[in-house]
Order: sequence, then C-alpha cells, then structure tokens
Amino acid sequence: MKRRKFIQHSATLAALGGVEPLLASADKPDFPMGKAQACILLWLGGGPAQVDTFDPKPLGDPAAKKAGSAYPAIDTAVPGVQICEHLPELAKRMDRATILRTVSHDVIDEHAAAVNFMHTGRPVSGTVAYPSIGAVVSHELGAGQEGVPAYVLAGYPSVSRGAGFLGAKHSYLYLLDTEKGPAGLTRAPDITDERQARRDALLGKVRETVRETRSEEDPVVKYDALIDESSALASGAFSEAFDLKSEPEELRQRYGAEFGQRCLLGRRLIQQGVRFVEILDNLNFTNGTGWDTHNDGQVKQHELIRGLDQALSALMDDLEVHGMLETTLICVAGEFGRPSSFDGGGGRGHQGSVFSVLMAGGGLKHKGAIGKTDEASKVALERPISVPDWHSTIYHALGIDYHNDLYDGDRPVPITDRGTAIRELFV
Repeated sequence: MKRRKFIQHSATLAALGGVEPLLASADKPDFPMGKAQACILLWLGGGPAQVDTFDPKPLGDPAAKKAGSAYPAIDTAVPGVQICEHLPELAKRMDRATILRTVSHDVIDEHAAAVNFMHTGRPVSGTVAYPSIGAVVSHELGAGQEGVPAYVLAGYPSVSRGAGFLGAKHSYLYLLDTEKGPAGLTRAPDITDERQARRDALLGKVRETVRETRSEEDPVVKYDALIDESSALASGAFSEAFDLKSEPEELRQRYGAEFGQRCLLGRRLIQQGVRFVEILDNLNFTNGTGWDTHNDGQVKQHELIRGLDQALSALMDDLEVHGMLETTLICVAGEFGRPSSFDGGGGRGHQGSVFSVLMAGGGLKHKGAIGKTDEASKVALERPISVPDWHSTIYHALGIDYHNDLYDGDRPVPITDRGTAIRELFV
C-alpha cells in the first residue's frame, strides 16, 4: 500500500475509532506471558568471542591468519547444538538454556556506546537519559519483599546501568565486596552512636526544608526518600544476604573464585526479594584484558571461559535445588561479539553485526539454540534478533507488558524500541 493510501485509510479508521484497536491487536503477542519472578544478568564486559564460546565454527589458526574458532566444539544435552570444549558443565545443562546466536546491533564497535545500547536498548541521546533493563524491572515490579532493593549491581557502577529518567528510586544499589555488602550501608568505625545522632538531626532539618519547598516530583525529593530506604537496608534482614560463610563450604567451592562467589550472592539476593541482579565478571582482569581479547588477551581466554562454565553451572544447579530456576531468568551477555578472523597480535577485534546471548531458566521453553550464522559468524542466516527483541523477551518472561509506556515527565516513552519477544521461547 502506498504511503498516501495508508494515511487516507488511517484517517478514515481514526474517524470511526478503529485505528488504535487495530494496531494494538497487531502488536500484542499471541503467546502466553512468562511467570518468572526475577532476573540475574551475568555481564561479560569487553565482549566475548561467540566463535570461542556459544557459536563454534571450524578451527582457525592465528599464526597462519586462518579465521575460525580457537577451541574444538563439544556436543551438548540438546542434539545438534554444540558449544566450546571449555564449557563442559554448561553442555550438560543446555536443555535448560537457549543460546540466541543471531543478536546484533549497528552501534559503533566501541565499548561504552555498545554497553549503553545493550543495557538501554537505545543509542546514547543528548536529550533523554534512557533507563536500563534493571531500572525498568524495578519500576514495573518493585522489590519482591519489603526492606530490600529491587535492583542490585555486583560490580562497578556506570551511567548505562542507571535509571535514567525513571529517577534515583529505580537505580541500582551497588557493591564490590561480596561479604561486606554495599559500602554505603555500613557506618565508618570512628562514627559513634552519639556522632551519628547529631548528624541525623542536622540532616533532618535539611530534609524537612526540602520536603516543604519542593514538589513530590522533584529529583531531590525522590532522592530524599532513598535515605529512609538506605537506613532500613542497613539495619534489616537484607544485610544477611552477604553472609556467604553461612553457606556450606562445598557449595562455595563449587561456585569457584571471585565471579562465582558473586553468583552465589546473586542467588541469595533473589531469595531476599531482589528482582534484578547484574553481576560483572572478571573485575580485576585476571587474563590481562578481560573478555576484550585483542592481541595476547586471546591466549588466556580459556581461563575466563572455564570460570564462566563453573559459576554458571553452579548457579543453575543451586537455583534448581532451591526450586528457583523456573522462576529466575538467567542471562549471559556482553556488549558485542568478536570476528572469527584474528588480528595482527593473534587476538580478535570487535563485532556488533552478530553475536551470542544466552538465556537460562526463567520458565522458558528452551531450545538449546535459536538462530544460525554463516561460517565466518558475521551474518545472521536465520532468525535475526535485535537488542530490543532480547529486552522484550526478558520483560515478557517476567510478566511485564513491554508494549506499555514509561514517562519522561509528560512524554511517553515505549518500554522497548519496537522490540518483539522471541515467540519460540514461550510456546
């Protein structure tokens, strides 16, 4: 239909009150909403190479400049689906997971811009600060219990992971030390009860003035409300989640090193009622470069892959033992993938044209893998998936209607940028 004809028909339908229902019925999914109650995002910062993890190709050779995977592939619990040999534990559990092999974005292959796009589903804007996935989940669902935050970040804070125009109430509470918890919730050793009381009294006068002179929608007033919430978190049962030593030593060892311990904390936070937990991997760059495997970073990449295998498989098993795997969605992602070709130093560059994201648990109808790429892993041959599609799938799994609008002041902003939930995971 030509544009002019479409406009004419739309105007006629509008006069009859028919446009909105027609468009709504076309957009709404014809498959059931998910019943997951929480989400854990495992973030592989730097961009993992899909050909060396979740989308193996014929073996390459960096010395000979031959493109391909760095490691052999192994079979999984799902016939026809293979993954890297350094993911043997995950391979046994792939019947409870799905690799989205054809995720893509056209953001410039630069880390900060791509991290922002993967978290918000939109490019950086000079006029609008868009909320991240965790912030949207916080806004739409809130915390599962009183006295806990809805959104926790286990790793370094960043604007891309923030609440944007949704405000401070829906931003993350972050921590770096898994056993001590968020540093901002604990009082410094030299602050006595008397000193704290004097501080609270002085702050109380400032807060009273703010509440009397500003509207409820003022960001300062919203931030003021967080003070009471922070106090409640510091003194309530929420702090018990960080007592990892209360877990059996065998279980702690099963999870592995630093990243694994944050994954164990993730399970404990979800048990407390936190809705969205993001856990950053390899904070201290144990292989020298993290997942950003340029040049020599490729050499020790297998150490990161093995660490992911141990932590992820332990998390899946632990959630299952606690009866939580079906209600907890696990996602594993980075900001982009990497090409199958090797750079001059034997590593890999950046690639957003196609890469892999893994989803596990969450009550989804898992397929092992969805989508197919070409032999160079540069092009989606079957079932391309956009980042907004991935976001929509997360929201749909959590029972959030991603067709709804959020509001930046009076301006409606769709929850996703024209995303559509992946039907195959719900039927």
